[in-house]
Amino acid sequence: MTTKIIVDCSTGVTTEVELTAEEIAERETMAAEYATQKAAEDAAIAAKAAVKASGEAKLAALGLSADEIAAL
Repeated sequence: MTTKIIVDCSTGVTTEVELTAEEIAERETMAAEYATQKAAEDAAIAAKAAVKASGEAKLAALGLSADEIAAL
């Protein structure tokens, strides 16, 4: 079972406690939300890279050199 560590700052005592079913469910929900958000961010990054590559290819087709495209 998954555990959490509780630290009492006034005494310095640390205690390891098992998570409740509710805490485990909350952790799983948060992990799923993170995975969804991360996938959306990765898709946005990939889309931006594809648009950039497409634009650079169009500029190259117009006769611009790689240095000229980079300067833009």
